[in-house]
Amino acid sequence: MKFFARREREERAAEPGAAIKLGAKPAEAAAQMQWGLILVIFMRVLAALWIFQGLAEWALVLVPQRSVLEALPAAMAAAVIFFAIADLVAAVGLWLATPWGGALWLFAASSQIFIAIAIRNSISMAWVAIDVILIAFYFVLTFNAGRAGAQYAE
Repeated sequence: MKFFARREREERAAEPGAAIKLGAKPAEAAAQMQWGLILVIFMRVLAALWIFQGLAEWALVLVPQRSVLEALPAAMAAAVIFFAIADLVAAVGLWLATPWGGALWLFAASSQIFIAIAIRNSISMAWVAIDVILIAFYFVLTFNAGRAGAQYAE
């Protein structure tokens, strides 16, 4: 009787879709967790940077005696308001390490690149370069975290 129970447990442990896997190797789990942890830390640092950016945009709108929005062309004023909202919402999603946070941040960063190209002298090309580097780094980390999770789920 004990033999059949043990054999049944071994068969369940060998199932690829089993909810609990017995005998998982700690090194594999550590490698998977390492990429996930690096991704979360990157998202938190990025969230802090985007909170700073969003607050800087709000400072342009709220702080001066005379509104900066009146002095700017309409397209640029719309961009300031858009980024004041989008940057802070993306920062919250990044801080929570949610998929929608990453997607919204990608949208906001891509919008910054588009605005910098479409409206000359609106956003510094240094910020565009930083955005491109951060987007590439985000994709590399996301790919590695996903690959590690899929590799060790087998």
